[in-house]
Amino acid sequence: MSNQLIKAVLFDYGGVIADEGFQNGLRAMSREQGLDVDTMMNVARSAVYDSGFILGWGTEDKFWNWMREGSGLQGSDAELTKRILEGFILRDWMIECVQQLNAHGYQTGILSDQSYWLDWLNERDQFFEYFDHVFNSYHMGKGKRDPSLFHDLSEQLALSPNEILLVDDIKNNVERAQTAGWQAIHYVDKEGFLEKIDNILKEKLF
Repeated sequence: MSNQLIKAVLFDYGGVIADEGFQNGLRAMSREQGLDVDTMMNVARSAVYDSGFILGWGTEDKFWNWMREGSGLQGSDAELTKRILEGFILRDWMIECVQQLNAHGYQTGILSDQSYWLDWLNERDQFFEYFDHVFNSYHMGKGKRDPSLFHDLSEQLALSPNEILLVDDIKNNVERAQTAGWQAIHYVDKEGFLEKIDNILKEKLF
C-alpha cells in the first residue's frame, strides 16, 4: 500500500486510455468529404454539449443532425457513429499502468465526458473491469466543463481534492481540476506521462 499523498488516479478515456476516436474521426471525415476541419471541430465542441448528448438529456440523432447542419457532414447516424467508435482503440500499455496502480493500493477510475457510447465501447473491449470507478458525464448529467464536478467527485470518493490525480489530454480540463485542488497531468504522449506520474507519486512504478 502506498503511503504517498495521492490516493486515487482518474483517467480520461478518449485520448488517454484509448486513441481519440471522436476528434480524429471527425477530422478524417472532414478531409474525405472536402469540409473545413476547423469548422467541423468548432461545431463538434458545441454540439456534444448543447445537444445534451453527453449530458444524458439529448439524443444521438439530435447530435448528428446538429453536426450535419453546422458543418455539412454527410452520412447516416449509424454510419457516422460506427466510424467514430472504430477510432477508439484501447491502449494496452495504459491498461497495464492501471493494473500496476491497483496493485500498489491506489484507487483507479475513468472520468470521461462521453455518451452511452462509452458503455458500448466497454461491451466491445471489456475495460471497465480494470477500474474501481467509472464516472461518465452521460450518467452523471454533468461534465468536466462544470467546475463543480470536481468537488462532487471529491465528496463521492471521500477524499481531499489533493489526494486525487486526473490524467486528461484536454488542457482546460486539467486546469479546472487543478483549480479545484486536484493534482493533474496534461497527457501529451506516453513518455511524458510516465515521467510525470512517477514524479507525482514519488515512486517508480512504470
